[in-house]
Amino acid sequence: MPRHDSPPDSPPDRDVSGKTGRPGPAGTGSPLAVLLTVCIVQFMAPFMLTAVGVSLPSLGRELSASAMQLGLMEQLYVVSLAMTMLTFGRLGDIRGQRGVLLAGLAVFTALTLSLGFTQSVEMVMIQRFVQGLGAAMMLSGSLALVAAAYPPDRRARAIGIVSACTYAGLSVGPVAGGYVTGHFGWRGVFLMSAPLGLAATAMCLFFMRQGQKNASGEGLDWRGSLVYAASVGLFMTGAAHAGTHPAGYGMILAGLLGLVFFLRFEARIKSPLLDTTLLSRNRFFTLSCLAALGNYAATFGITFLMSLYLQYAKGLPPRTAGLVLLLQPLSQVLASLASGRLADRFEPARLATAGMLASSAGLFAAAATIGIDTPVWFLACLLALIGTGFGIFITPNSTAIMGSVSRRQFGVASGMVGTMRTLGMAVSMTSVTLIFSILMGDSAVSAATLPWFLTSMRVGLSVFAVFSCLGVVLSFGRGRKADASPVR
Repeated sequence: MPRHDSPPDSPPDRDVSGKTGRPGPAGTGSPLAVLLTVCIVQFMAPFMLTAVGVSLPSLGRELSASAMQLGLMEQLYVVSLAMTMLTFGRLGDIRGQRGVLLAGLAVFTALTLSLGFTQSVEMVMIQRFVQGLGAAMMLSGSLALVAAAYPPDRRARAIGIVSACTYAGLSVGPVAGGYVTGHFGWRGVFLMSAPLGLAATAMCLFFMRQGQKNASGEGLDWRGSLVYAASVGLFMTGAAHAGTHPAGYGMILAGLLGLVFFLRFEARIKSPLLDTTLLSRNRFFTLSCLAALGNYAATFGITFLMSLYLQYAKGLPPRTAGLVLLLQPLSQVLASLASGRLADRFEPARLATAGMLASSAGLFAAAATIGIDTPVWFLACLLALIGTGFGIFITPNSTAIMGSVSRRQFGVASGMVGTMRTLGMAVSMTSVTLIFSILMGDSAVSAATLPWFLTSMRVGLSVFAVFSCLGVVLSFGRGRKADASPVR
């Protein structure tokens, strides 16, 4: 089905070409410079998550860190990012996205460099939290910048390139992190990433201009920001410790109640952090965001389950297992690029739904067939199918979200995309933790417990398939892009 025009209050289309370097809409500067800067940002943030994860054992040995401290080094980065993504997106709408991006680049790059010289476990944890704040500042308005730099008829292709860079960072991180850690130590993982931050900072300074302030003159809701940050922090911390600490589920509940209070509070103030009418009156936007949440909840935990399966059930060495697992993110990268081109020609919402259907089929097939005798080649095909479906979904869905709001809400919409991604990841891993705690208790995965592990894995994949199907229903139920009603 041919794609429909953008919402009526979108900026008028202009002849913008990233290849020519001509200024984009609202004076953002060269669209190509905007795209390249955002691509570097979208690569660095996930790269710093997966690459550092591989280097944690080496870091722990050198700094005598406990297992809990090593876990916190990853958790603090993700939690700080999720807590503040929406706030920085709104701040970018008020003060200008370029300024927030530039500040985030400065913080992220400085912390990435300083982490390479840190001498204590405590300082690593503090700096990882602050580094996550820098990542939130960079990521919160990245899609808003792309949406402002490219007209609707070119926007999906640009977002497809950005999405591909995100999953390139996720997939390259473990490989590059493992190589650098093995040859230069864990500090090299941080030091090698700093030049990318410097390059993006230079591009932002010299080739990008401050664009239109979408919500100029409005104030930032600091009280709402604190309530939101505390609620998300409680939810994600509880999710990370749901199976190991008795207070985990209580923290999840407190976080959810806090988010309900946040929405009620936002509905009563003049200049809210999140305009609740955007959720109540713009069904297309709301269901698109919820579909993204369902999709991330369905796909993020797959790598964790498959990694254990390949090594314990199939007996593959870690390196070989890693190469098999690369098929999913690589498929996502290729599909993101292709779907970006398709979403410029066809209805993005329908294309996203088709992608989720493909992922659902792969997940149901995996849940029904996974066993001790399942061929590795068949598993590789399923991972490629799931990754392709996810890649087909994410680019048109993000394009649909950005196209369903007015320009003054680009930053909030961009922040919501990142928030749905992070919360979906938390839901995915919480589901895995809960399933393992119920079916396996405190037992480690071993030859003796392999039957219980396989049962847990099949249940987990079935739950992921249900999440994906819910996403399909939400994606289909939002209707077409032409049905969106941006809230002015």
